[in-house]
Amino acid sequence: MILPIVGYGHSVLRIKTNDIDNSYPNIQQLIDDMFETMYNANGVGLAAPQINLSISVLVIDANPFKEDYPEGEGFKRAMINPEILETNGEDEKFEEGCLSLPGINEVVIRKNKVKVRYFDEKFEEHIEELYGIRARVFQHEFDHLNGKVFTDRLSNMRRAFLKKKLNDIANNKVHPAYKMIK
Repeated sequence: MILPIVGYGHSVLRIKTNDIDNSYPNIQQLIDDMFETMYNANGVGLAAPQINLSISVLVIDANPFKEDYPEGEGFKRAMINPEILETNGEDEKFEEGCLSLPGINEVVIRKNKVKVRYFDEKFEEHIEELYGIRARVFQHEFDHLNGKVFTDRLSNMRRAFLKKKLNDIANNKVHPAYKMIK
């Protein structure tokens, strides 16, 4: 089922999420719905707060980046209760966008390597070292689980420049090709 995506300005995007356990109801259906919602909106990642749930769940499919970033190929994950164990590597710039902030794309600096721990949809634990586009997409979605959006990583001057666009999203004046709620 395709779910509406929460737009910038909604309070759920500013709340640190709660971990869940294997008693969470219908987790496989939720993950399937999150992937379907993400694909419908042409995204490569989606975090639960973006569908109005304050739980630590995210989905990623970096395959659309595989031509320019070969490490994106085959990187499709559902991650429950993810955490960053280590952040290292070099700072890299990359133009990011977000389904909750349609029409805004900005260059964001992030580390190009992270070591993460998470549970899959069967609640099996995984530890992975992510690099390049894998690390980038993960960190973007992980920020959502901590009440942050990518514009929080911009300079004050750059955010001030985006103020009208952000206010338009918050005031439901932006209408992307997918359903949004405020």
